[in-house]
Amino acid sequence: MIEVRVSIDVKPPPDTVFDFWADWTNNPKWQLGQKSCTWTSEPPLKLGSTYDQVARFMGRPIVSSFEVVEYEPGRKLRIKTFKSTLPLDIAREVFPGPDGGTTLNATIRGAPTGLMKLFNPFAKRMVVRNINQDYARLKELLNGSA
Repeated sequence: MIEVRVSIDVKPPPDTVFDFWADWTNNPKWQLGQKSCTWTSEPPLKLGSTYDQVARFMGRPIVSSFEVVEYEPGRKLRIKTFKSTLPLDIAREVFPGPDGGTTLNATIRGAPTGLMKLFNPFAKRMVVRNINQDYARLKELLNGSA
């Protein structure tokens, strides 16, 4: 099992940050391994919403279908894969942060399967590094530095 916790502070207010962060079509803008994210349920975002995601990790495609399993509009979102080559459980929350900005917290849990399971210690280091780099990119993007 891999678990990564991330917390960053950004300049925009929580509602702006949540709206951007909770729209999966924005994922490829800040998550380097993301190739595409497509709604498979009718927007707007709500409990039970679904989307498909195509990513690459360690040179291998990762195709996942996600479902929103927890949702507090403007504040909290938790998604889980219901079909994937890398099962994930991702919780995201926003809170009022310093100077009128936002604090974003995320917990990403995953359980490698198949070939990735064989490289678990190596994969874990890569996952942690990639997630931290993704959130650094998100911070730059939200702060207008990207």
